[in-house]
Amino acid sequence: MSDRTRWSQEEFARLRQTGDDQADAAVKAYLHAHRDLGDARALIRAVIGELAAAKHSARAAQDTAIASPSTGLSPSAVPTPSGFAATDGASAGHARNGAQVSSAADILDKLATNAEVPSWVGDAVTIERGQRVFRDHGLYQAVVLFCLSLPLAYAEPSTARLLAGVSDLGTGAVTRRVAETGQMLIDVMGLGGPDSLRHGGPGHTSCVALRVLHAFVRAIVSQDAQRPWDRETDGVPVSQELLLATLLTFSSVTWQAMDRMGLRLGDIERDAHLHVWSVVGHLMGIQACWHAPLTGEDSAALEAHFAQMLHTSEQGRRLMAALLADMESFMYLGWRKLPRTLIHWLFHGSGPGMEGVPAMLGVPAPAWWALPLLATARAAHRGGRRDPLRPVIRWLLRRAGRYAVIGFAERHTDGPAPFQVPADLARSWQIAQTPSARRLRAVRRRARQTVRSRNIDLRDVAGRASRTRHTALPETPAPATPPPTVRGA
Repeated sequence: MSDRTRWSQEEFARLRQTGDDQADAAVKAYLHAHRDLGDARALIRAVIGELAAAKHSARAAQDTAIASPSTGLSPSAVPTPSGFAATDGASAGHARNGAQVSSAADILDKLATNAEVPSWVGDAVTIERGQRVFRDHGLYQAVVLFCLSLPLAYAEPSTARLLAGVSDLGTGAVTRRVAETGQMLIDVMGLGGPDSLRHGGPGHTSCVALRVLHAFVRAIVSQDAQRPWDRETDGVPVSQELLLATLLTFSSVTWQAMDRMGLRLGDIERDAHLHVWSVVGHLMGIQACWHAPLTGEDSAALEAHFAQMLHTSEQGRRLMAALLADMESFMYLGWRKLPRTLIHWLFHGSGPGMEGVPAMLGVPAPAWWALPLLATARAAHRGGRRDPLRPVIRWLLRRAGRYAVIGFAERHTDGPAPFQVPADLARSWQIAQTPSARRLRAVRRRARQTVRSRNIDLRDVAGRASRTRHTALPETPAPATPPPTVRGA
């Protein structure tokens, strides 16, 4: 099948109206059996908590396996990530004996246990090579996540509406979902190697847990009478089309951003990286990844379509403002405007549709000091010559990525879905995790907050003084008109 045939407008229209039959059936059965549950907010919080506990157990088991190789999870073994292509139409939401599920974690267990192994999964070398792209360039990919991938998601109106709704329902903090996304990346790409995608591994569990959460979101949003979902326009909530778009932002869109950073991946690395993300898509129930991995040709066709879906929305601007406020609070003094600057830089020259995303989301103008620096870097990159500023650019990128990872990890270290960086990745990314390092960062964080709050207060005082002075000054009287002169007086 040609790319034009596979990715026709008719196929995209079908994907827009398609959810996840197996996971949706399991959640529907669960909700029917638990009609006495509380409101949507309580339900989503409970689901997030249960799924987070399952993922935490998988990470703990992976840590034990790494420390004790005799457990049977051999790093050299071929991973066996489970598939979800239904062959008999049976609902994966029930056990083989027909018992009803009793919790979100039970749905996760049934979906994972009843899965089939995809025949197209590559060997351990391919999987490990694809994961190494993240492990070797994790700080750069953190910048891509926060400054490109997430803004792209916010610029798709139906996705922004869903993300804002889930964040409000689940935690009341829109950026906790950002931390959960970062944790998912670590689970599938940077924790335990190929074994993380085996049944019971942290990557496998994280993917299936996300699939379960999506099914709950579809059910809750579809039944929300107060804020009805426009299915005709937006398709089903968390549709196959949107899932595929998300997968693309973590794969081919990421390579292009890294290319603009001067970190060009080879074809073998790109193919392996896309192969791993295809396995992830398979685990998440993405139909396009059921029977074969995605290819570079698929990516090109999909990018052209998804660029047309980007528009401004109130929810998207709110999500972007919240993300930017968090990221800028993580930056050291003097670097507060670095995140907004990197957003403008990464989207510059990204092609029709994508290039206008910063304006769609209301991203403030970049720092003045970055304009000549980044313009020189772009010119050198286009000309193919060695860029003398490349070490400086990379230093800025690593700095921004490290600050963001540390900031989200320490802000969201508790709660139902904590964000944790494994020790081996922390060493690779030069993130000190000793108690003294944490205390020092806490002191610096409080100092930044104090200085920035005082700066804001001083600006407010200056502004009020200026307005007061303007209104308090008496009006200058008009020059007096001399009385008329009477001749002969």
